[in-house]
Amino acid sequence: MTERRLGFIRHDGSSDATPAASAAPVDSGEVLDDAIASALVPIRDKRGHKGAFGKLLVIAGSLDYAGAALLVCRAAGRAGAGLVTLAVPESLQPLFAAKVIEATTMGLPEDDVEEIDPEPALARILDHDHDAIVIGPGLKPGLATAELVRMLLTTGDDAGAAPILLDAEALRSLATLEGWWEGERRPAVLTPHAGEFARLRAGSGRDPEADGDLAADDAARATAARDAAATWRQVVVLKGAKTVIAAPDGRVAVAPFENPALGSGGTGDVLAGTIGSLMAQHVAPYDAARLGVYLHGLAGDTVRERLGDAGLLASDLPDPIALARKRLAGIAERRKAGGRLGFGVRPSGSGGSLQPDAPDVADPEPAGGPA
Repeated sequence: MTERRLGFIRHDGSSDATPAASAAPVDSGEVLDDAIASALVPIRDKRGHKGAFGKLLVIAGSLDYAGAALLVCRAAGRAGAGLVTLAVPESLQPLFAAKVIEATTMGLPEDDVEEIDPEPALARILDHDHDAIVIGPGLKPGLATAELVRMLLTTGDDAGAAPILLDAEALRSLATLEGWWEGERRPAVLTPHAGEFARLRAGSGRDPEADGDLAADDAARATAARDAAATWRQVVVLKGAKTVIAAPDGRVAVAPFENPALGSGGTGDVLAGTIGSLMAQHVAPYDAARLGVYLHGLAGDTVRERLGDAGLLASDLPDPIALARKRLAGIAERRKAGGRLGFGVRPSGSGGSLQPDAPDVADPEPAGGPA
């Protein structure tokens, strides 16, 4: 158990003795913490309504991977999206409509059973009112999926196209498309794990071996993610222990979390829904990626504290994500008010401090995070 020391803390989340933070693995990089993440939490209008809090369109799921789509939708709601719509092949709409509760569903035209017809599907997607898109988790592989991904990523003359998050099958589709990053593209966040990242690098003419050890070498991970973001001109989230978030302009952030409990199926789908939800709430893609990764890491540590290093299910994460957001919003509110002195628990490592008035989210361990 992590040792904690009692002392005076400020109610804005900072203590009178700031814990030593881990150094960023690359020059000019930052290590995410409560102070950085809390400043990114979008303010909720007290007179707002569901339409004001972001409309997310999720294009995900298949008969074999129905759970992926459901996890994205639940995470998006818990991260604060006002409206979530799940788009699936028309033949599967009755199945998914019976499974989702808060989300609505939309059938996409098919040219075969479970096979999306790209052109009419694109027309229906563009006709739907949305602020952001998530595409990829659980989608059926195939040429039709790759073509839909290509067409969605292209903005054409629409400079105000909604941002898009690409995960799982959408990333595998990108790896097969030559020069997909060239020309005008809508703003995007790519969320590959190390294997998907290597395929994308190979598809863009880069030898993945030249990137080094992307599982254990933090400096190599940060350097590779920064280079990829600049090449592809999109935000890249390289998942794993100490997840790296890189922007096209060279900015890099690293999450402090190393959490083996997150090494289970579906946790990446939850992250996709969280980041997509924040983009729908009009958080800029790089900021949405940083905040989404941090919320996901805090939630993972909360579940790990209760269950240990094994046994975490992806469905355990959405509720703690909402509580983590609540705590960060409280830190931001107290900081805005100027902070006030009080008696509490002084953290002994990186991450947030457990506040007396916010006991519902556990203080994360110094080392924990999305695997």
